[in-house]
Amino acid sequence: MNPLVQALGRADPGLMTELETLYKDFHRNPELSMQEVRTAKIVADAMQSLGYEVTRNVGVTGVVCVMKNGAGPTVMLRADMDGLPMAEHTGLPYASKVTARDADGVEVGVAHSCGHDMHMTWMIGAARILAMNRTAWQGTLMIVFQPGEETAEGANAMVHDWGEDRFPKPDIILGQHVMVGAAGTVSYRPGVTLSAGDSLKIRLFGRGSHGSQPQTSIDPVIMAAATTLRLQTIVSREIAPSEPAVLTIGSLQAGTKENIIPDDATIKLNMRTFSEETREYMLKSIRRICCAECDASGAERPPEFSTINSYPLTENDLAATQKVAHAFQQQFGENAQLAPRPASASEDFSVFGRAWNVPYVFWFVGGTDPALYAQAQREKTVNKIPSNHSPKFAPTIHPTLETGLQAMLTAAAAWLCAGCVEV
Repeated sequence: MNPLVQALGRADPGLMTELETLYKDFHRNPELSMQEVRTAKIVADAMQSLGYEVTRNVGVTGVVCVMKNGAGPTVMLRADMDGLPMAEHTGLPYASKVTARDADGVEVGVAHSCGHDMHMTWMIGAARILAMNRTAWQGTLMIVFQPGEETAEGANAMVHDWGEDRFPKPDIILGQHVMVGAAGTVSYRPGVTLSAGDSLKIRLFGRGSHGSQPQTSIDPVIMAAATTLRLQTIVSREIAPSEPAVLTIGSLQAGTKENIIPDDATIKLNMRTFSEETREYMLKSIRRICCAECDASGAERPPEFSTINSYPLTENDLAATQKVAHAFQQQFGENAQLAPRPASASEDFSVFGRAWNVPYVFWFVGGTDPALYAQAQREKTVNKIPSNHSPKFAPTIHPTLETGLQAMLTAAAAWLCAGCVEV
């Protein structure tokens, strides 16, 4: 066992109680992307009290915390802070009842339905163990609390606000995410780990008219319907069956009344891909099909495309992942597992590594009650467990809290503790 996890075992027995209280507070008080003012103050104040050099408001609400502890590598640990614009339906005594106005001014429910509350709690716990056991490690530790992951804004905002000499350049970037899976387990994967995600808004222009006089119109509803059907053929007929890809149209909006043919229609879609080649091909195919369907309808102007958000591939560095995997196997034994395939979720974590040409590793921590997960496996109902972004997503606090804390300390120790992890 590495000295940082040993230090965790020797920590004040009240630590886990404190972290659980902190987690419930985060969960009860979520904030929307790029609005994490209260959350950022809590984490910044906590880190400052531990002796870190804290810089606030990096990339709007981001927090960067640095602790220098002699010669050695610079290790960056990252956690995200934002909640989701959705009401929570977990029934938990600490469930969120928060509402807020989103970027469009619409009042929405807000919930930590993706686990970022757990991520922050893990990070503050790890930061405390590292700060209180500086004789066990050497190097420079940089802990980043990032806003706006759910809108793909936060990592880019922080990178653009970083500056050349404002903070040390990391040698390795580490991050983790709670997911459906048996609590007490961790999983990792070298190479492509999470898909690229692209969300587009496409506006199709027709010519409005009375519903009784369709001959005087160019009907954008028909145009949008035909486009929706044709877009589904990109994956089913243009992408090889061996190449995973997803294209989902989540919103199709047109008109206000049954007897009015509207002037325009709007499609909002999301696509997930696992290679840059497939991503580029699908983006070109979307444009080709939308323009062709508009031409086929006799539209008098071409469609208008805008990007809602864009997430790059999360592609773990091979050598660094091997190092983390070895450390996990020593710490967790058979509870450290190789993920069999990439996940179709997307993250902006890799923006940091891509921007700075720095290796990174991102892994997953199970958050489902082990007995419940084992039963679901036996009954082949794992897909029915409320997952991330479900209004009923609710990680079991223990042992998820302990496992994520151990995982972050174990991975960090692979670089910061010379000789404490055999590689």
